[in-house]
Amino acid sequence: MTTQIQFSAQLLPQHMSEAAAQGFKSVINNRPDYEGGPAQPTSDEIQAAAITAGLSYVAQPVISGQITEADVRTFAEHVNTLPKPVLVFCRSGARSNNLYQLAKQLDLLDDDI
Repeated sequence: MTTQIQFSAQLLPQHMSEAAAQGFKSVINNRPDYEGGPAQPTSDEIQAAAITAGLSYVAQPVISGQITEADVRTFAEHVNTLPKPVLVFCRSGARSNNLYQLAKQLDLLDDDI
């Protein structure tokens, strides 16, 4: 976690305006739709709320325990190009943090991230 990127457990559509109020400019969703069952909000629902709140939004679903190098490279590209700061979430925040740590290890992230 840095001033440019932070991680969170599952976010709901109603959290998007709060994220914007806290100064975030972008959101990355690393959780596949329905991973948590039908009660989990879909990416489309969260994206609509994010856009309404003035946030950039990217859905990059990654299967827990099955992170690939392609996932890490795609994640790094999103983080490097999205407006900062970025709020990244999945079920617990761990998967998103793992993507970040792997991107750092591969030296894929800009120096200020």
